[in-house]
Amino acid sequence: MAAVAELASRAAFAGASSRFVNAKASRSSARSVTPLRCVGEGSIDQATPVATSGTPVRKTSMLVIGATGTLGRQVVRRALDEGYDVRCLVRPRQNPADFLRDWGATTVSGDLTKPETLPAAFVGIHVVVDASTARPEEDTFVIDWKAKVACIQTAAAMGIQRYVFYSIDQCDQHKDVPLMNMKYAVEEYLKASGMNYTVLRLCGFMQPLISGYAVPVLEEQTLWGTDDDTRTAYLDTQDIAKMTLAAVRREEANRKVLTLAGPKAYSVKEVIQICEKLGGAEAKVTKVPVLLLKVTRGLTRFFQWTAPAADRLAFAEVLASGVKFDAPMEETYKTLGMDVNETTTLEGYMEEYFSKILKKLKEVGGASRQRDFYL
Repeated sequence: MAAVAELASRAAFAGASSRFVNAKASRSSARSVTPLRCVGEGSIDQATPVATSGTPVRKTSMLVIGATGTLGRQVVRRALDEGYDVRCLVRPRQNPADFLRDWGATTVSGDLTKPETLPAAFVGIHVVVDASTARPEEDTFVIDWKAKVACIQTAAAMGIQRYVFYSIDQCDQHKDVPLMNMKYAVEEYLKASGMNYTVLRLCGFMQPLISGYAVPVLEEQTLWGTDDDTRTAYLDTQDIAKMTLAAVRREEANRKVLTLAGPKAYSVKEVIQICEKLGGAEAKVTKVPVLLLKVTRGLTRFFQWTAPAADRLAFAEVLASGVKFDAPMEETYKTLGMDVNETTTLEGYMEEYFSKILKKLKEVGGASRQRDFYL
């Protein structure tokens, strides 16, 4: 018990205040879009030394944080398929994550907002894959900053041998956006931890495009778009999981920041056109001017209760500002020991979805009302 208490103490936030802006100031700086600073009076390894001795753990032991999410569950499944012993950190909930145990993973309860509940989940673990992020109803500052600091400190104290963190493409170029600012700050904090790490910057998931565009086209509902030419190189989360496990296996990916992008970047207009073609229906699109997003974001900043909404609008503003979320992947595929032909294209992903859902509709002889049909 004393050892666990010591580990919990090391993972607490007291030590972070001397190196990072304190919680209150950090929240204020995030709202006022001042970049979080990762290096201050000292380095993380002075307060949270990486454990170098103890009982050896199997290299196949993995902890997945955020295992019930869209990406996290795919990482769990892929890791199990590759022979890893997977443990999942899950929050106490009324509906337990039974599907994770059905797959063969083990689960342990923990609360990311309570650092003292974390050390037990890290015992006997070799690799940590952190796929957690704030849900729409949660505070991004608490989950995507404070909780990340707690997890990294705990992992360093427990002697974790590899920490994989998912970030956002170009987060270092948009520090005025609170979420991207926090992602970049976590990257820097992880680099300073003394642990072996891999940061995977993501451009976008294919999965949300189903509920966002495919289903509304099928159900002849209104689609919301913007009047911009932002292009995103979407990836299937199954492919991201495959790349993640490759990064864990290969020493070439150690202490690297890799951007993961799909085979091709698409605008929202092009995504809608694909859905129209495969669904055999014309989309009803209502465009939201980017200027309106900027004005709305500015107004919501004046009120404390709308601050989280302002943060999300800031991120939406970047997504609708003509930025291209894409990256060359030739060197990344070499680093991961993978072939570009292994990666699913957006056309292929959508074609598989529409063929399955249209076949199902034909069988039941009805119109689509299914919003949770994911591949």
